[in-house]
Amino acid sequence: MNNFDFIIIGAGSAGCVLADKLSASGEYQVCLLEAGPKDSHWSIHMPLGVIELMRDKVRNWQYHSSPEISQNNREIFNPRGKTLGGSSSINAMLYTRGQKEDYDHWRDLGNKGWGFDDVLPYFKRTQHQERGECEFHGINGPLNVADSRAKPPVHDDFMLSAQQAGFPLNDDFNGDSQEGIGYYQMTQINGQRCSAAKAFLTPNLGRSNLTVITGAHVQNILIDKNKKATGVCYKANGKKQNIFAKKEVLLSAGAFNSPQILMLSGIGPKEELMKHNIPLKHELSGVGENLQDHPDTIVVTHHNRTDIFALRPKSIWWTAKQALKYFSTDKKLRSGIFTSAVAESGGFIKSKPNLSRPDIQLHFIPAAFDDHGRNFKMLMNYGISVHACLLRPKSRGSVTLYGGEPSLHPKITLNMLQDEDDQKDMIQAVKIARSILAQPPLSDHNGKEIFPGEETQSDEEILEFLKNKTNTIYHPVGTCKMGSDDLAVVDSELKVHGIKSLRVIDASIMPTLISGNTNAPTIMIAAKIADNILAQHA
Repeated sequence: MNNFDFIIIGAGSAGCVLADKLSASGEYQVCLLEAGPKDSHWSIHMPLGVIELMRDKVRNWQYHSSPEISQNNREIFNPRGKTLGGSSSINAMLYTRGQKEDYDHWRDLGNKGWGFDDVLPYFKRTQHQERGECEFHGINGPLNVADSRAKPPVHDDFMLSAQQAGFPLNDDFNGDSQEGIGYYQMTQINGQRCSAAKAFLTPNLGRSNLTVITGAHVQNILIDKNKKATGVCYKANGKKQNIFAKKEVLLSAGAFNSPQILMLSGIGPKEELMKHNIPLKHELSGVGENLQDHPDTIVVTHHNRTDIFALRPKSIWWTAKQALKYFSTDKKLRSGIFTSAVAESGGFIKSKPNLSRPDIQLHFIPAAFDDHGRNFKMLMNYGISVHACLLRPKSRGSVTLYGGEPSLHPKITLNMLQDEDDQKDMIQAVKIARSILAQPPLSDHNGKEIFPGEETQSDEEILEFLKNKTNTIYHPVGTCKMGSDDLAVVDSELKVHGIKSLRVIDASIMPTLISGNTNAPTIMIAAKIADNILAQHA
């Protein structure tokens, strides 16, 4: 079968939601294409497997940026999910929505229907909040949202120290106010990951009108002479295959791959396509521009507790005992460190008291952490780490091409820390993280600081540390932005400007970065626009 009503490119957070909602009535034939394998590996479902997934070359695209001029020519690691569920199958499972002002800003930019009051119903409708229903939370949705079942005592120490440093507590970052320190909620169910695939796709794989093809690497979108998307060419098992869409092609490949696929299809900046001998189908200068991500740094110190992650005898013994809580109980009672997302606690704070809303996000990790958890030598230390990221950076990057061959990775230029205001705010973020670590009870157990190091004190020294160590926190957005300005790629219904029957539906459409983790907002975007699609084709 090679004719469908809808073809969805990418089985990530957005693609899984679209596949569910568009196939639910049984009226439409839906095809979902995913470049990666099925989501059957143990590391996806066991929350602590996130450490293994950072190193996995089969289920993780393992992208790297081009050498970053603003960061001493480092190539920055950019993990992206390559399996059913996409990045929701390899992320840390934190459920955050951002701030009301983020969405009202989208609306005020001219994107009608995208204010907070417009999107909140879709956040509520897609979730099952284990705490129960309220003004800000819904129940009976597919995506299970739960409190963490892994809370090593050092997390409580972190929260007490943050209070000592002057920051309030908050037991719900998705409630009336985001500001404060507390435990994150997780996209988990019964102590296991609840990815977008597990929530929206797996329960519906038996639908006769839903076709899911894994190992399908999209080559390009088929565009006819009338500038209408008619289908998709993909490659599987070494062979190319064309499939056709009677109604629409829906591109949900993420902030790196969606602009890449558009450009490979002849849609994008004219000069970039000419450079790689790609025939121009439609010029859209904004494709690949406006890339944003949260720049993230980390402060690490030695810590003499042993009930934390470390490759040391006492910690290994503690971890082994924790394993019994995961493997030896009723599945519904799974608990302990193997249900951990590693970053259970953190919060949203202001870098300066006079700000109207938080501009810094913290993630606390009960381990000496470095290089995205891939530096096992660092784990030979007993230590703790505080991640600090800037929520609304001013720096902008881009996604372009290394060439016209679809097997090549996209060329990612992050440009983090290019803006001087971002540099100043990140310097302040380091100082705040240090101020929390300097308070009891954490300070009672701390040893010597590992990063940035006690010799790094002046703003100039901290900035140099930032250029050498700042990474992303894996929230790329904006490269197919929604709007009507010169750089806009899609309109408020996420239809590609100038191309019929083609939409982009994923985090790439965000005109500006939201103030938090991006998985829940991406799910919201897909649920909202699926209703729009169904209404238009009713």
